[in-house]
Amino acid sequence: MARKTRKIRRAEVNYITIKTKLEPEKQEDYLKLTLLTEKFKKAVELAIRLQLRGIKKSEGVKEVSRLVLNNWWYSDSAWDYAKMLLKGARQNGGNPRHIHPKSKFLISKPKENEKGNRNVKIEGLKVRIRSNGEWLNFKMKTAEKFLPVIFDAQKFKYGAQVVLRDGKVYLHVQVPFEIYLRNYGRTSSGKLYAGFDLNSDRVNMAILDENGAIRDVRVKHFPEVNSPGFPRKKARDLRWKALARLLDYAFYHGVGVVFFEDLGRIKRKNGKATSSRRGNRKASNFAKKELLEHGVVMALKRGFEVYLVNPAGSSKLGRELAQGLGLDVHSASAFVIGWRGVNLLE
Repeated sequence: MARKTRKIRRAEVNYITIKTKLEPEKQEDYLKLTLLTEKFKKAVELAIRLQLRGIKKSEGVKEVSRLVLNNWWYSDSAWDYAKMLLKGARQNGGNPRHIHPKSKFLISKPKENEKGNRNVKIEGLKVRIRSNGEWLNFKMKTAEKFLPVIFDAQKFKYGAQVVLRDGKVYLHVQVPFEIYLRNYGRTSSGKLYAGFDLNSDRVNMAILDENGAIRDVRVKHFPEVNSPGFPRKKARDLRWKALARLLDYAFYHGVGVVFFEDLGRIKRKNGKATSSRRGNRKASNFAKKELLEHGVVMALKRGFEVYLVNPAGSSKLGRELAQGLGLDVHSASAFVIGWRGVNLLE
């Protein structure tokens, strides 16, 4: 019996990351943190080797803690991070044995039934990080607009990632998304629908009514990002800003529901997105999943209902419909995603 494929699902976001900066109270705290991040990197590498050998998590975490970190909860976080790296390597056709983390970082997951975080304690604007049975002390600096969320998060569980870069310390705090929405979320009362097509050099949006008829089409185009040597960070920022502008346009023009492609339904062959060399270069430089995840968060912040639609055949159908609709191919694909979403919600 063939497995039934889900064609649409509601997008969910459990946590959102707020980036802050830490300043050590003493130079000694910074040096000890540097040593701890080096140990964590070694722990991740060990966890990768153990998982490749088929070691179970319970045994592996115990071994990582015994040999490297001497902290079960850090070790558990290292194990899960290693598992994520292995999954990514396999999906992209890479060799898992060649994974070697380069950054200096540290992750501490929240415990399911406890408030706060066992290894990274945030108390007001003071942060304490556990290291070999002692606490390293830091002061947090962040944008004032994030302070209400940071203070709220301390009453609940939160994840923490410490990153060392260029001699500076950064703390990425994963707070429950509902807390963020409580402080900053908007409400959309629109009755229209918007379908999106995300590409490396443009974002296309088609706005539809309840009957699937096109009410508006908008495109943000930035072809320069595919030029060889164009900075990736700058390209990412351009894409994010373009998507944000289209979502704002949708918010102020009566949209209440947004549809994106469900990238989890797209299969890759041998780690390649296309059979074209140029297409694969563009795909390798374009983190579409990252843009989608950011888009889902931005849409939820604006109060939209957000759904992910199975994109199978949408590009092909978009090409077939484009001329008749008087649209470019990508706008037609955005229409197909939106039209499918409208019909699947009925």
